[in-house]
Amino acid sequence: MLVTLVRLTMIASHAHSLKERRAVVRSIVDKVFARHKVRVAEVGGQDSWQRIDLGFAIVGSERVQVDKVADEILRFIEDLDLARRVDLQREQLSFGEHRETSDPLDGWVPEFAKDQV
Repeated sequence: MLVTLVRLTMIASHAHSLKERRAVVRSIVDKVFARHKVRVAEVGGQDSWQRIDLGFAIVGSERVQVDKVADEILRFIEDLDLARRVDLQREQLSFGEHRETSDPLDGWVPEFAKDQV
């Protein structure tokens, strides 16, 4: 299982109040969900009237597909042209068979099942 975490920092330079900034955030969150069925969360900057920090995660089994979906969402947000991107952080975590380290339980058989193997 692969998990891609994305944190996007944007500036809504046309927002002159927290109310206007919240309207931009709500628009982005709602439009991303309507189009991609992915929940975006505001993860910081709630007290700033222009800075917007958004985060989302994509989970999948294929690295190419997970990256493609994350890229599509980022492109979609930028194409909305509601705020300008100033920073992007992206991290990918691997679990299970995609892990780079070996499974410490690989080949382990419970005591009660040893005579059945």
